[in-house]
Amino acid sequence: MRVGIGYDSHRFESGRPLVLGGVHLPDHPGLTGHSDGDAVAHAIIDALLGASALGSIGHHFPDTDARWEGADSMDLLAETVRLIEERNYQVVNVDVVIVTESPRVGPWV
Repeated sequence: MRVGIGYDSHRFESGRPLVLGGVHLPDHPGLTGHSDGDAVAHAIIDALLGASALGSIGHHFPDTDARWEGADSMDLLAETVRLIEERNYQVVNVDVVIVTESPRVGPWV
């Protein structure tokens, strides 16, 4: 069994949609980022890559690469799962903790 820990944080930025774990939360500023700023997906990606000894999200999806600008982080997550499955690893369980003062995420969990 391999275990990884991922962590990500972004500042809020008005004019961007808020996406957490692939879910769009309305009526709240979004998160900054080269992609869609989905901090939940990014933390999961880092945890999976770390558990698989495959580096970090910045290594695979660098913010200096125009291909990832505005990318849907769920697509990045799917690519990450493909990478780890190529190496005969399997995702068994993922747990996520979201720490934020706002918005309240309970209705979308």
